[in-house]
Amino acid sequence: MSGVQNRAPLLFLTVLIIATAGLVYELLAGAIATTVLGNSLRQYSITIGVYLFAMGVGAYLSKFIEQRIAQRFVDIELAAALIGGTQGLLLYLAYGRADAFGVLLYGTLTIIGILVGLEIPLLMRILRDDLDFKDLVAKVLTFDYLGALIGSLVFSIVLVEMLMIPLERIGILFGLLNCAVGLMSTWVLREHIYPRGRLQLRLKGLLVGGILVLALVYSTRLRIVGEQGLYPERIVHVEQSPYQRIVLTSDSSRLSLYIDGNLQFTSMDEYRYHESLVHPAMADAPAGARVLVLGGGDGLAARELLRYPDLGSVTLVDLDPAITDLARTLPGLRTLNGDALADARIEVINDDAMVWLDEARPGAIAPFDVVIVDFPDPNNFSLGKLYTRRFYRLVREVMKEDASLVVQSTSPLIARKSFWCVERTIASVGLHTVPYHVSVPSFGEWGYVMARRTHFEPPARLRADVTDGLRFLDDAMLPGLFTFPRDMAPVEVELNRLNHQVLVHYYSAEWAQVN
Repeated sequence: MSGVQNRAPLLFLTVLIIATAGLVYELLAGAIATTVLGNSLRQYSITIGVYLFAMGVGAYLSKFIEQRIAQRFVDIELAAALIGGTQGLLLYLAYGRADAFGVLLYGTLTIIGILVGLEIPLLMRILRDDLDFKDLVAKVLTFDYLGALIGSLVFSIVLVEMLMIPLERIGILFGLLNCAVGLMSTWVLREHIYPRGRLQLRLKGLLVGGILVLALVYSTRLRIVGEQGLYPERIVHVEQSPYQRIVLTSDSSRLSLYIDGNLQFTSMDEYRYHESLVHPAMADAPAGARVLVLGGGDGLAARELLRYPDLGSVTLVDLDPAITDLARTLPGLRTLNGDALADARIEVINDDAMVWLDEARPGAIAPFDVVIVDFPDPNNFSLGKLYTRRFYRLVREVMKEDASLVVQSTSPLIARKSFWCVERTIASVGLHTVPYHVSVPSFGEWGYVMARRTHFEPPARLRADVTDGLRFLDDAMLPGLFTFPRDMAPVEVELNRLNHQVLVHYYSAEWAQVN
């Protein structure tokens, strides 16, 4: 009985590691699927559902394993280590092929779920003669659920946020852990496995471990090969921050930034977007203006603001320090933004804009003369909250009475409902709005909304001391930005609220028609 008592803790540790690794594989699939396919809520919902269903299938199939149960258990552990460990890398290699990616994603997820679902019933059958059934079930399920909790916390908080380990390497590391547990099981369960079987299993374990070590060594090179299929230019920088996947590409004529696979700008025409974002709102700004930029961590909006010789200060609030660090340090990006974030007049704050605004209640900070909102499009609920009535109420509280607000608002041509939903939502918090649009070749027709506390007319001219340096905007074309043709005219829409983010649904449906 002492041998049983000595091995039981190791087998319960095995349950803990199996559950932890299984949940990490599941979260990894959801994270990569979100990057490639977008719509994080849908991707995580589907991956969780598929994984849990596959576990149920595995639990059912376990009843058909009747011989050499311990040996089959170790075989399954090693298979889970190999497939789960290499899943992330395989998905990155399939990045550029949407059809293959979907098949590989749900295929590997199903196989992993079946393997994990097989393991627990088999382990319980191995231990059923050693422990009281009631005690056995309680302990196995306790360690199983505890492993799931550990996996979720370690994946998100420790590995992704604190250590910032690339996703594909996280999978490989847990595959190696899974493999080590499989090898350990050949000793823990040696009484249940024939000597020849133990040797075979250990050779298999060494082979799986070797494959995973090679995958770890070449993971960065292989991931870039796979990701390159998504982008028209050569990848020059890849980074997985705690919040998003950042990819910079370049060729002889341009530099482009992608976040989670979505184009944010290309140097070929970004000046059209950023001049149109900044200068209409700054046309009537007073000398010594205090400007708040929400988003804009690439420093390109800041570059346009620094054209004003009498600019007072700029407070730039961007969630991701990885973006603002790149804007300060990457030579190509520093050249493009004119090293704007090194200017003493610009203060960079890395924080969630909504949280920062909520804490910056009236009296906590002086109000601003101009507020520029330059967030990515609302393609998920995390971004959608930054386009809600709640958010615009917070923005209104930090605006002076005569302050100007401008919000980038997606395409009024391709995403017509989305654009007018943003405009209507801003107006619903008591701000007077003036929408406008501009052609940006990389994106198509693009829209913005200006707003103030009181009624105002669109600016008729730009500041004379900055127009000479502009490449796109001038006084002659300015009035035309505020005229909308019939195919971009207002439509009936609902307001975007924090508890009902209709904008995300509008956006997903409208852009799905052109993607």
